[in-house]
Amino acid sequence: MTVPPISGTTRLYAVLGDPVTQVKAPGLVNPLFAAEGVDAVLVPVHVRPDRLGEVVAGLTAMTNVDGLLVTVPHKVAVCRYADRLAPAALIAGSANALRREPDGGWLADNFDGVGFVRGLRAAGHDPAGRYVALVGAGGAGGAIAAALADAGVAQLRISDTDQVRRDDLVSRSNRRRPGLAVGVDEHSGSDVHLAVNATPLGLRDDDPLPFSPGSLPRDCVVADIIMVPAQTRLLREAEAAGRPVHPGIHMLRFQLDSYRAFFGF
Repeated sequence: MTVPPISGTTRLYAVLGDPVTQVKAPGLVNPLFAAEGVDAVLVPVHVRPDRLGEVVAGLTAMTNVDGLLVTVPHKVAVCRYADRLAPAALIAGSANALRREPDGGWLADNFDGVGFVRGLRAAGHDPAGRYVALVGAGGAGGAIAAALADAGVAQLRISDTDQVRRDDLVSRSNRRRPGLAVGVDEHSGSDVHLAVNATPLGLRDDDPLPFSPGSLPRDCVVADIIMVPAQTRLLREAEAAGRPVHPGIHMLRFQLDSYRAFFGF
């Protein structure tokens, strides 16, 4: 595989986050560019929340920048800088990809939920008909909730430290599928089949657990969306308690085909 040299014709893509040390997208997308002979490169860009508008304005003003990927904590805020939102971004209230359109405008979409559900199914954890506990109602949580609704889960129990944000996601989920979602303060019960951490808790090893895996049924799948570390404290403790686990890298890997279609490479 020959990697094209970066030159004046190279098209640019950036992944925006705070932090960015954990991002895996460049290591997955750049080999795709090389394999397809695409003269492009994806680089991480560390952006503090209070500078997001400046950075997006600067990047989108550059005529050789074709797209942006977005990670924590910018997925909700970045929507305000897009000219148009695709249906998935509208429903989720967040975006993780933006592309330049032929008219010069920017379209935002969200593939987190699609990637998460595809990853679950590939690992043998089809969520259809299951009772799901979702912790985190932010950008990724909103996308995952929408995709789980489409996947046919029986019930979605949503918790978040921000009760307003939680209740908003419950309301949006129930507009999508009446009676699907309920808001809860904590997760327990003998009928939970899948418990999902959609918060940033786990990026650091001293983060508190988003929930106690030992309080869940023994056959409950514990899923995390954190990419680094690959085995978060939550997943380690869930494994130690005998619960099946599903790491975060699957969510990204199963978005790659969506990225290729969205960006056209």
